Amino acid sequence: MPVKVTFLPIGKTVEVQKDSTILEAAQEAGIYINSICGGAGVCGKCKVLLKEGYVDSKNTPVLTEEEKEKGYTLACTSKIYSDIVVEIPLISRLEGVKILTGEISTSVIQTQPYEICPLTYKLFLNLTPPSLIDNTSDLSRIESTIQNKKSYKIMQTGLTVIKQLSDLLRKNDWQVTVTLGQRGGTMEIVQVEPKDTSLYNYGIALDIGTTTVVIYLVDLNTCRIINTQATYNSQIQFGDDVISRIQYAELPDGTAKLQKAITDDINNLIVEAVKETKIDINDITSIVCAGNTTMIHLLLALHSSNIRKMPYIPTATFLPVIRAREANIKINPRGLLSCIPAVGSYVGGDITAGVIACGMAEKESISMLIDIGTNGEIVLGNKDWLVCCSASAGPSFEGVGIKCGMRASKGAIEKVNISAQKDKCNVNYKVIGGVKPRGICGSALIDIISELLKTGILSRTGKFNREVVCQHLRQYSEGYEFVFETGENTDTKQDIVIQEGDIASILRSKAAIYASISVLLKEMGVAPDDIETIFIAGGFGNYLNIPKAISIGLLPNIPVEKYKFIGNSSVNGATLGLISNDAYEKAEEIARKMTYFELMVNQEFMHEFVAAMFFPHTNLELFKEYL
Repeated sequence: MPVKVTFLPIGKTVEVQKDSTILEAAQEAGIYINSICGGAGVCGKCKVLLKEGYVDSKNTPVLTEEEKEKGYTLACTSKIYSDIVVEIPLISRLEGVKILTGEISTSVIQTQPYEICPLTYKLFLNLTPPSLIDNTSDLSRIESTIQNKKSYKIMQTGLTVIKQLSDLLRKNDWQVTVTLGQRGGTMEIVQVEPKDTSLYNYGIALDIGTTTVVIYLVDLNTCRIINTQATYNSQIQFGDDVISRIQYAELPDGTAKLQKAITDDINNLIVEAVKETKIDINDITSIVCAGNTTMIHLLLALHSSNIRKMPYIPTATFLPVIRAREANIKINPRGLLSCIPAVGSYVGGDITAGVIACGMAEKESISMLIDIGTNGEIVLGNKDWLVCCSASAGPSFEGVGIKCGMRASKGAIEKVNISAQKDKCNVNYKVIGGVKPRGICGSALIDIISELLKTGILSRTGKFNREVVCQHLRQYSEGYEFVFETGENTDTKQDIVIQEGDIASILRSKAAIYASISVLLKEMGVAPDDIETIFIAGGFGNYLNIPKAISIGLLPNIPVEKYKFIGNSSVNGATLGLISNDAYEKAEEIARKMTYFELMVNQEFMHEFVAAMFFPHTNLELFKEYL
């Protein structure tokens, strides 16, 4: 029996079957509600206000009695039994996300040391018509003309293209443009078009992140980025992290729904890019995609369950070049899709792309690449060797599991400064979007810990100093908390605080990252001072205050000038792979030769992790400049 669900303040109504959950209704309507735990009912981030109607809601400890009395319920566990009206509060929405896209380049993309040779390129052919003397077949005539311009060991042409040749060549006076595509060691004639269309050839560099999706539209003739687009990954509605999405994929039709969510995002971005640049979508002939291993599996609807089960084996890390339409991506019907190869289940093609983008695999000197997210991926090495690991840092740096934590979106506190004078604390902060604060994002959490340590309000164990007199410090049922802003000054009308439990989560996360770095350095006999550059990648890293991150023991204590932000290295690496087959082949070489350290079975990791479970560390000599 169908029932109607109306969502406020959006004003959208959707019809679903009785017994569906509010979260399922939101997914059906294409409305985002925070669901960090993937519908398990344990995170409390999907709470909504029931305005009208009746639902059957499981008793859950994540909602307070006061919230229940006001009509709040969890969207993921509340089954609908009548027509209902629900309001999605600010804290459960995702608005104004800060997505790192990079700047549009006005000059040719720097491809050194790689030769420019795009995944697909167009070649105009002015063919010699056949005669009784020159009676070569139409296909052989095209192939031999191509080979005269540039020799290829293996060429192939699909039957669909061959069927069109006879009429196409004769109707256009033997003047045609061929689109050639790299497919492993084979050069394919992807399509044949009438006349000279060689000036119109475009490609897409695509980064599929767990949270965001970014595309660069690239002119493959000039190697210029002519448009960028970004959105948040709609798979978020099925779970915030890769594990919860893999679990959802295991449900009936789960993989299909996840694939549709991401391909809809990609297609919408492409349509917007085409609209803004006024190009023909059929002139987009190729896509190179980078993403973590799970995201690529879900894009291609591959079986993903084994990624989360010991011994953590993905279906594939190296994938063949396919037609984009096989993944339901709408560009030229015969356009190609290639995915940057992964190293393993938890070091994906986004990291391989990052290594290409920062150039560490070409350097004599030793560099390190750090990409901090739910999993902190770390790569160490140079042109002769590369080692990597994935630190299970947890999602606290993304605001998950933190009482007032949130993503880096509108209303998030992103920077904090605290000063203490006798019995008074002064708190200054910056909010994304310039609105009243709604919560705290990852970069601010680093600032907060650093500032609280500096002022003596927080101890090295992660507990608040009970002897400090501070008007922002107060006791609650489970310990102490620091109040940044009271409800009358916030967008949610609730106090914004950081609690000792939150700090414990951050302490574990920073310890996992630092311990992972330490293990890689020790395993390779490299001292921190031996590192020439530490590249910081990703959206979170781009807004990180390096001195404060060092002061809490998240990053090694080396000179700040050795740290370099490289932004969205995943999409930048995909761009290089799109315009240079040399760069793509280098990515394959890197993925094959990179040595992966499994930290969960590494005893040294546990020793390092325990040692790092203090701010900044148990060994204060490592951070003496910051004490």
